[in-house]
Amino acid sequence: MPYFHTENHRSQHASWLRATVLGANDGIISLACLIIGMASGGAATHNIGLAAIAGLLAGALSMAAGEYVSVRSQADTEAADIAKETQELLEEPERELLELKGIYKARGLSSELALEVATALTAHNALEAHLRDELGIVEAQMANPLQAALASAASFTLGASVPGLCILLAPPHLLVTITPLASLLCLYALGAGAAKIGGAPWFVAANRVLIWGAGAMAITAGAGYLFGAA
Repeated sequence: MPYFHTENHRSQHASWLRATVLGANDGIISLACLIIGMASGGAATHNIGLAAIAGLLAGALSMAAGEYVSVRSQADTEAADIAKETQELLEEPERELLELKGIYKARGLSSELALEVATALTAHNALEAHLRDELGIVEAQMANPLQAALASAASFTLGASVPGLCILLAPPHLLVTITPLASLLCLYALGAGAAKIGGAPWFVAANRVLIWGAGAMAITAGAGYLFGAA
């Protein structure tokens, strides 16, 4: 009876999870800092709202473009490696078989068993075996530039909507207080949720995000008071 491995692992979520968490984290912190800095400097609510809209659009587009270019570069490197390995398998199949044998032998198999495994996997799918065991390229973890860009832009927009809503809902004189409180609460939840999905200790991850976010907002508030007073 054939055996099919269908077990899911957390590493399969690594690509989109990283882009999503990074985008949301950046959205919350950057827009919250923008609002806090301007409010601390005494800017009018209308000007703060206009700057927030511009910051949201600029941030989302920047995150999408940056993520796409970054992951596209990784995907191009993977494609080049695949093409190179494909060519080598066509031109020097015997050498590639021995290379695969050497990999399995280095992992602890006897010379005879390593050759047997290499021969069997080569007959099944030589390219897949070399990509996985020689280069560490696994289909489930291959870079997807468009997915990463969309996830990053969408999560940035979602994250930025938290401090953005504070402009609409909070009284102007409480904007400097409510914006960081709401933003830090969401950062804490984001850190805990991402850690839970990734299988990491949620308390440590949540506090790490909280501390960095609070530090960024405190520095921006100080800059706003300083330059606003000046």
